[in-house]
Amino acid sequence: MRNVSEIITVSMQEINRLKTIQAIIDRHMTTSIAANRLGLSDRQVRRLVERYRDEGSYGLISKKRGKPSNNQLPGELKEMALKIIRDHYHDFGPTLACEKLADTHGIHLAKETVRRLMMRSGIWIPRKMRTPKIQQPRYRRACLGELIQIDGSDHRWFENRAPACTLLVYVDDATSRLMHLHFTRSESTLSYYVATRQYVEKHGKPMAFYSDKASVFHVNKKQATSGKGHTHFGRALYELNIEGFCAHTCQAKGRVERAHQTLQDRLVKELRLKKIKTLEEANAYAEEFIQIYNMKFAKEPRHSNDAHRPLRDDEDLDLIFTWREQRCVSKRLTIQYDKKLYLFEDNETTRRLIGHYIDVYHYPDGRIEPRANNTPLPFVIYDRLSEIDQGAIVENKRLGHVLQLAQAVQEKRENRRSQAGPTSIEAPRRRGKTPGKKSQRALDDNDVLEAWQQLQQCA
Repeated sequence: MRNVSEIITVSMQEINRLKTIQAIIDRHMTTSIAANRLGLSDRQVRRLVERYRDEGSYGLISKKRGKPSNNQLPGELKEMALKIIRDHYHDFGPTLACEKLADTHGIHLAKETVRRLMMRSGIWIPRKMRTPKIQQPRYRRACLGELIQIDGSDHRWFENRAPACTLLVYVDDATSRLMHLHFTRSESTLSYYVATRQYVEKHGKPMAFYSDKASVFHVNKKQATSGKGHTHFGRALYELNIEGFCAHTCQAKGRVERAHQTLQDRLVKELRLKKIKTLEEANAYAEEFIQIYNMKFAKEPRHSNDAHRPLRDDEDLDLIFTWREQRCVSKRLTIQYDKKLYLFEDNETTRRLIGHYIDVYHYPDGRIEPRANNTPLPFVIYDRLSEIDQGAIVENKRLGHVLQLAQAVQEKRENRRSQAGPTSIEAPRRRGKTPGKKSQRALDDNDVLEAWQQLQQCA
């Protein structure tokens, strides 16, 4: 027997086991009932009773306590894995480091094992245990127009009176003054073209715009090969000699973020009182609201100079605020853009363009204009997604059934334009394929036969 004064550390599970074994000894419980309660076999419960009678409470403690686990990681393997991680993958996360150990070095460990090793050795710190980054305030810019913070706020601005839309907000950093508001369907490059053009025509060119890292302002794809490292909106700012900065955090452009909170409260209620429910009415009211807002919340700048610059005579906003793509002129004097073929006139000028790239200008209002050496090229459109006119079916008596068959096949075709082009202001593009639709090239004889059978059933 052990010393009765010895202190024994036990767990709650072992305390419950002690009470159950004591109940067996006091004949208040049978071994079969105790086995069901403890989740053990009847034979194991009898062993525990014998050990309790011989050794007392100490006999109920697990014999594995204080002994190394049979499944523990070998010390040599542990040190080898840590040495490889320190030498080659010290800045890797546990998941990626585990994959590299298996793929490159042939050391197969569980992800949680690698995580535990890296945490205990101090190589990796969990996100919850890292020291939070402190966002310190910065001074405002000195002059009006020196830095304009821009951002879009997707919100139910008209509440239940109309679908949700996006408000593009332009806030001056020096004064917190609302410079421009523009309601649009979605936050896209073309919508920023429209809003920024209105801003420049009203106030002039600011020194810089400050935005987030949305795809409108920042090239987020590392494998991108076009655009020369800047977006279409960035190219327009470059041509206007306006700097474009992207914030790394939301706190960095806090003035426009705080303006969103105020607008989502005050502007929504003002639109409700004015019974405004369309984008056109909201844009017309925006100027009145800006004046009211600036009277309450605008600050005085440190310097009274206005940093906005006027437009030069050679700066054509119609050409600057366009989405531009390059296309190669084929031997047939055609280019393809947005699933349409553009046919050029056969003359000496266009023949010299064969095999060369020209620019395709896509205007915010939807107009398409191919240009070579800054000169528009006359063209004729051949639409690859053209559809059968219902009137043609009625007028052509002899070809009526053939045209009906063609129209039935076209209903199976995916008629959406290219997803690589700009998002329309009026109707944003949907990504992915439409269920039940096929591309023009995927249509085959089976689709024609199925369309013919449907027409026979309707006849």
